[in-house]
Amino acid sequence: MNLKNHFIIAMPTVNDSIFSRSVIYICEHNRDGAMGIIINKPIVDLNVETVLSRLEITASKSCAELEHPVFCGGPLAEEQGFILHTPHQGFASSIKISDDIMITTSLDALKSIGSPEQPKDLFLALGYSSWQSLQLESEVAKNDWLVTDVDPAIIFEVAIEDRWQKAAESLGINIKMISPQMGNA
Repeated sequence: MNLKNHFIIAMPTVNDSIFSRSVIYICEHNRDGAMGIIINKPIVDLNVETVLSRLEITASKSCAELEHPVFCGGPLAEEQGFILHTPHQGFASSIKISDDIMITTSLDALKSIGSPEQPKDLFLALGYSSWQSLQLESEVAKNDWLVTDVDPAIIFEVAIEDRWQKAAESLGINIKMISPQMGNA
């Protein structure tokens, strides 16, 4: 099963500090492994405006996106920015993941903030998550993760604190009712 353009949702039994209660958008999945971005772990005291100022980029006008938090996308390359955005033409290095979501590491998308060239929705993360060949499949088989189709609204519109529960609800599951303890029959 190819998990590209799916959410994986951490089960309550996952207690790793980074991945506990996380929702990860899988951007790439092939025989070499998988790559994804955590979409519900904001970095405390870091917003888009702060990142732009550190990069010496000035938004063409004040806009709500400047106040958006920046997220921890995962434990790898934590200084590297990854931008998920709704489809938009003209960014040199954006890669289409689906009809609804593109990803880029280019500054083009950041430079567009506050201008007519800005995509409708933007999501900025630092770092990413990665799995070696067959590692993610093994973790899913061990029930570490629930897998569901992506709803772009969960990335771009749902309140951060509700994303874990809303993603699980898309499977008809109330994840808060699942015990964090595992047992054997």
